[in-house]
Amino acid sequence: MAETIYDVAIIGGGPAGYTAAIRAGQYGLKVALIERMDKLGGTCLHWGCIPTKALLFSAEIWDHLKHAAEYGIDGVTTPTVNWPNMLKRKNAIIAKHVKGLEFLMRKNKVNTIEGYGRLTGPAQDGVHTVSVYTEGGGGAAGEQSFIKAKNVLLATGSDAKMLPGLEADTRILTNIEILSINAVPKSLVVIGAGAVGVEFSSIFRSFGTEVTIIEYLPRLAPLEDEEISKELTRQFKKRGIDVNTGAKVEKVEKTAEGVKVTFTDQNGKTIEKEADKVLVAVGRSPRTDNIDLAKTKIETERGFIQTNEWMETAEPGVFAIGDIVAGMPLLAHVGGMAGMVAVAKIAGRNFRPIRKDRIPACTYTEPQIGAVGLTEAAAREKGIEIKVGKFPFAGNSKATIVDSHDGFVKIIADAKYGEVLGVHIIGPSATELISEAVVAMDLEATIDELMFTIHAHPTLSEAMLDAYGAVEGMAINA
Repeated sequence: MAETIYDVAIIGGGPAGYTAAIRAGQYGLKVALIERMDKLGGTCLHWGCIPTKALLFSAEIWDHLKHAAEYGIDGVTTPTVNWPNMLKRKNAIIAKHVKGLEFLMRKNKVNTIEGYGRLTGPAQDGVHTVSVYTEGGGGAAGEQSFIKAKNVLLATGSDAKMLPGLEADTRILTNIEILSINAVPKSLVVIGAGAVGVEFSSIFRSFGTEVTIIEYLPRLAPLEDEEISKELTRQFKKRGIDVNTGAKVEKVEKTAEGVKVTFTDQNGKTIEKEADKVLVAVGRSPRTDNIDLAKTKIETERGFIQTNEWMETAEPGVFAIGDIVAGMPLLAHVGGMAGMVAVAKIAGRNFRPIRKDRIPACTYTEPQIGAVGLTEAAAREKGIEIKVGKFPFAGNSKATIVDSHDGFVKIIADAKYGEVLGVHIIGPSATELISEAVVAMDLEATIDELMFTIHAHPTLSEAMLDAYGAVEGMAINA
């Protein structure tokens, strides 16, 4: 029987890998998808995007229940948090989408292979050989087989970073362990105020946990526009979250009943904080140290793989997508699009490279944050003459209806031509509203055009219309 030669072999079954596999199948390519776990979905589906948003939804419902009487709903007097049932619902959502991915693999004729995929070197006669190890990763308990493919996509994802000298357990947590704790902690110290840190802070504060955030940089959500960070800090403090920015963690110790974190605040004062748990949310590192990159010409930067605009590495026929790509934000939707770009290149189909200034970033805290394009500071640093418009949700009727009228929409526009350069939203449904901005920017829309784009009433999206008008000082509802 002739040996199968795939058009593309994909190592990693997270959002980047499975999206690439589906699209390659749609193109009629012969596809092998290698995944080390017995379930597809990667970090996003099992320990990241999906489970955290499931818990954030429960937290949102819980927050609304606290004000049920104000909404004209009586009888909701003593609701209680059933944490095991929340975890059960979270797990059911994951299981549903795992089955959905299994169906999509069958539908698109993708051959799924369980194991650890590794490179073996350059292609021979135009064909790459990928070694696949079963459980054990090629050690004494592992078995090895080989598959052949004309192209290889690396999509191995990333791992949560841990502070030096610490190991994750039942009290010192990463995004993985915190999703399976057996009860809502009475107190939690969160180290790191990026998306992961502030989202879990928001979740557990809603459920009554005493939350302390320690961030080394000068502000929460440090990648966001400064006004967004300022507003998030204001609202977190309003919710009773202890925010410490410009602070350095000196030591994390286990105590008889929990943990103790020693840190130096922005004024140089040493502070000790005891809590039931500590969440370490200080970023992620690429999972590239066990796929034998050294056997190829692939170039790396701090472990991240360098690619060209169609995601090809320095090794012909080998592409990299997802969290392992140098210079790309570690976001599931970026990985998925990178996979579609790579397989379009392989299939000879039309495609557009990813534009980093068109990537939406979403943080699902309460309040939500959505952003795309240049911040005000970045635009000014580039020497661009800009106009800035801001519209507060306090002036939006739908925001009042849904009892979420804090926050604002901020538009950065080119002063001469009116082209939208950046949009930054903090407030209700910001993570949904930002897609309008991405489309507008992708089509190079101008403020003059957007000011006359009809938005339905009453909707939260009307805040976008008013923000466009605010660039010219002509918001209707402010």
